[in-house]
Amino acid sequence: MKGDNVKVVLLCGGKGTRLREETAFKPKCLVEIGGKPILWHIMKIYSHYGFKNFVICLGYKGDMIREYFQNYSLYSNDTTIRLAKKEVQFENHTSEDWNITLAETGEETNTGGRINKIEKYIDTDYFLATYGDGVADINILKLIQYHIENNKIATLTGLHPTSKYGILDIDDKGTVTYFREKPTLKEWVSGGFFVFNKKIFNYLSEDCILERQPFENLVKDKEMNVYKHEGFWGSMDTYKDLEYLNEVWQKEKKWKIW
Repeated sequence: MKGDNVKVVLLCGGKGTRLREETAFKPKCLVEIGGKPILWHIMKIYSHYGFKNFVICLGYKGDMIREYFQNYSLYSNDTTIRLAKKEVQFENHTSEDWNITLAETGEETNTGGRINKIEKYIDTDYFLATYGDGVADINILKLIQYHIENNKIATLTGLHPTSKYGILDIDDKGTVTYFREKPTLKEWVSGGFFVFNKKIFNYLSEDCILERQPFENLVKDKEMNVYKHEGFWGSMDTYKDLEYLNEVWQKEKKWKIW
């Protein structure tokens, strides 16, 4: 199941307007958790399971993502520079066995349109995809196995979100009978970490929103399944989310499966 040619498509083109404290200066996927961009964390999750071929959909401040990978060794190692000889020596020799296609998909393009634009890079029956701002301790191999067994065009990962608010139980007199601070909700939400059959491109158009008409039509055609992930998941939508993920990484590293 570890596909040598299976691509992992990463949606990294959005503006991240709810995280303007950081995204005014950089794309959201380069915002750091524990000193590394969240994009790096996501790629480490996939590469742990043997998926090392990535297609990164660029948009807002995409040149900064290009620069990051072009200078990856410089950012990842202690470096000795001999100016007179014009030599650069990397002391740690830290690197990753990743193949990365940086695909320009437009600054204003919506999620489905971005995937539509990279069809030419998909040369296997299925491919993987996720957003550039979410991490999880998900088992990618089990996700793929579930997708194959159910033989649908699309499999998305369902998660139990954590409420951002305290939840109250109130009796008919207005008295609080129970208080839960930010509980895990029973509802399922889509958390990315998709597996798509190539037929997904029949549902996409030049600038569609993936989560609207394409997903609605897949549901209508009974071509979408949900892989239920009960473990950790975190999405970096706001500055508060960023602080939370940095705290989790510092204390527990819940998604560090590599």
